[in-house]
Amino acid sequence: MAAGRILNIPNILTLARIALIPVFLAVAYWPAINGADSQDGSMARHILLTSIFVVAAVTDWFDGYLARTLNQTSAFGRFLDPVADKLMVAAALIVLVQWQPSMSMAFAAIVIISREITVSALREWMAELGARTSVAVSTVGKYKTAFQMIAISVFLLNWQPLEMLGYGLLYTAVILTLWSMFIYLKAAWPYLKQP
Repeated sequence: MAAGRILNIPNILTLARIALIPVFLAVAYWPAINGADSQDGSMARHILLTSIFVVAAVTDWFDGYLARTLNQTSAFGRFLDPVADKLMVAAALIVLVQWQPSMSMAFAAIVIISREITVSALREWMAELGARTSVAVSTVGKYKTAFQMIAISVFLLNWQPLEMLGYGLLYTAVILTLWSMFIYLKAAWPYLKQP
């Protein structure tokens, strides 16, 4: 019975999203796919990488929707879903920083990854206090995720005319990232300032 609750459709989609991470990295770094001496090969790689990331982003929304619609929510799913999202985003950002080793890309990646670590730790600590709902996902957090996913997709496509759009979306995500972290820290502050 317990296995049935764990291996439902939403959780299978979440696990598939995690399984896409090594595929994503293989496409990013495999020499035969890179097509370093072929412009067509390089573009094919970027299209494939973008497609993998977009599929992961769509399943992130879709597995939550299915869990609610099919009444298949579970503790395992509530734990794994945000983890899968953060792992894929972190993997993509690390790849992008290597591709574009600039201060602007590195700063955005550090802010986004640091926020995820901070908020995850904060939620875990608040759960120990029985106040997990005080740091539930906010609307700003949802907008942050949307801008982040679109920005990363634009950069993975690696099409020069879209670079400025990518940075605009990415830094909108950075602002929303800091804003949402402030909201969570503000909600947790009454607990944090206790002796």
